[in-house]
Amino acid sequence: MLFFNETLGEMIMFLQQLVTGISVGGIYALLATGYSLIYSLLDFSNWAHGEFAMVSAYVAVVLSSFLGLPFVVAAVGGMLGGALVSYLCERMAYRRIRSNGAPNMFLMIAAMGLSNVFQQAANLIFSGQYRSYPFKLPVSTVKVATAYIGVLDLVSLAITVVVIVLLVYLINKTQFGLNVRAIACNAYAAKVLGVKVDRCIASVFMLAGALAGVAGVLYGMKYNVFPTMGNVGLKAFIASVIGGLGSVPGAIVGALLLGILETLVSAYVSSSLRDFFSFALLIVLLLVKPSGLFGVDVQDKA
Repeated sequence: MLFFNETLGEMIMFLQQLVTGISVGGIYALLATGYSLIYSLLDFSNWAHGEFAMVSAYVAVVLSSFLGLPFVVAAVGGMLGGALVSYLCERMAYRRIRSNGAPNMFLMIAAMGLSNVFQQAANLIFSGQYRSYPFKLPVSTVKVATAYIGVLDLVSLAITVVVIVLLVYLINKTQFGLNVRAIACNAYAAKVLGVKVDRCIASVFMLAGALAGVAGVLYGMKYNVFPTMGNVGLKAFIASVIGGLGSVPGAIVGALLLGILETLVSAYVSSSLRDFFSFALLIVLLLVKPSGLFGVDVQDKA
């Protein structure tokens, strides 16, 4: 009887950690899909992408805490803020570099510079203080069978699922998605066929920024808002590489695997070793399958 109780307790704990891991992985997935979409079009890693999530989180803080708007309105405002910042970066920085015919390495260098600028600006404006949103859930946990699951994890997971489903539909079933996939295959051929390449790229940056905005608000709800929270973008990049850069389904699967791995390591090993296991998985995968789990040819990008 004692053995049965111990086994049941371990199973319940595992279920709780699994739900938490999927929730965290969902946040990574929102960022990772943005990485993959941009990479599929421009073949460069947008290192400023995590900072779009940070900016979005702070926009939501300003709207909810300083201006007193309802949190849902503030969250939508944060998402729009992320889309706007992402668009402005593409329009004012990345497009100028591309139009000059510079190598993609220059895009990556510019992204690193933008990432640093956003972090330092947040430190300057908000003084590095941890901030939280002025909202409270009616209950903190719900009982599922014999396990207690965090309501915030369930809310985050539900929002992520809805957003990802809409994204997959947009990419696979709309004219916009067809244009994105055409540019990913061959931008010059797409332009010859009448696709407005620059406009489509700008739209993808806005979409990626909006996804980062949702991720930033959810991350702020779960952990707090602070200037260096954009470093979570590195985890999303790892997830993209695990799944296969340029593959949206791969980014989603890679993010979920990474979220579950980190949560289980934190629960059963040590939270201080979480990053060690994440990067170890990345290194092993690069050695065994450099193209990622869903590594794709150019025809299958996005």
